[in-house]
Amino acid sequence: MFGFRKTQMVSAEDALPGRPESMPVPALHEILHTPLQGPYPEGTEIAEFALGCFWGEEQNFWRVPGVYTTAVGYEGGFTPNPTYEEVCTGRTGHAEAVRVVYDPAKVSYAQLLKVFWESHDPTQGMGQGNDIGTQYRSVIFYHGEEQRAAAEQSKAEFQKRLSERYFGEITTEIVPAGEFYFAEDYHQQYLYKVPHGYCPDHSTGVSCPIGLKLD
Repeated sequence: MFGFRKTQMVSAEDALPGRPESMPVPALHEILHTPLQGPYPEGTEIAEFALGCFWGEEQNFWRVPGVYTTAVGYEGGFTPNPTYEEVCTGRTGHAEAVRVVYDPAKVSYAQLLKVFWESHDPTQGMGQGNDIGTQYRSVIFYHGEEQRAAAEQSKAEFQKRLSERYFGEITTEIVPAGEFYFAEDYHQQYLYKVPHGYCPDHSTGVSCPIGLKLD
């Protein structure tokens, strides 16, 4: 596509066509030994976030007590069942995303939002550090009105903290969860399989309040 830039969101009309077949998904999480794809236990809930390269970000979430399982995938775009190579072109519209299945009796959504905000720089727009493109944008994919309200409030509170430290405006999108396409097997729990793999730290060093009371 002439003149296309990876930092510019592709339109649905110009997105790659994809395929009807879904990606094979490993049966179990390499560390937690729980199903990646489900079925998930009754009472668990799903949270999904995009915050840059999903390898290191998945690790941040699987370490949280109360998280049942995690997986990486592609969300927020147009191309059905995309490959990693396709996502990297910027022509699928997807962001690299992390699915977090958690037990709300053990860890709250507010605590997961704290991990989200503190694990990347949400002011960078279409990228994180040297990782540039729409696939690295910051997104909260909410499941239900309660998650949406919590995400919006935490964004406002974290913006106050960032502004106090002279950071710019948060560019994080807060949008309804769409189709989550599981990434290829080798991406799942990548830093467990490749302990010294690529894992940049783009956090701001600013702490986020947790346990926010919703209006």
